[in-house]
Amino acid sequence: MRRLGTLIASTALLAVAACTNMTQSEQGAVTGAVIGGAAGAIFGDDEAALAGAAVGAAGGWYLGCRQEGRCGNVDNRRQHYDQRTGRYYFQDPRSGQYFYENGQPYP
Repeated sequence: MRRLGTLIASTALLAVAACTNMTQSEQGAVTGAVIGGAAGAIFGDDEAALAGAAVGAAGGWYLGCRQEGRCGNVDNRRQHYDQRTGRYYFQDPRSGQYFYENGQPYP
């Protein structure tokens, strides 16, 4: 039973070390999964490790997404039109960064 928790924690730590070009939301998801999985493995059994990893990944992704300025209330998603790409982009009022409508950063 403890082997699965150890395997999850080891795999997550390897994923954290291997991912250097991730967005903040992706890094938050991986970090949350590692912390949640490790806490679940320490304080419970394999099911607790899986549940902790899932909850940690969701929470970490959301916090990273908020730091990027892509999550939450965005009033006007079509502020500007880029004729080069034919796509609309907007400026997030909280972060001041520009994003396409699908959340990709605007160059």
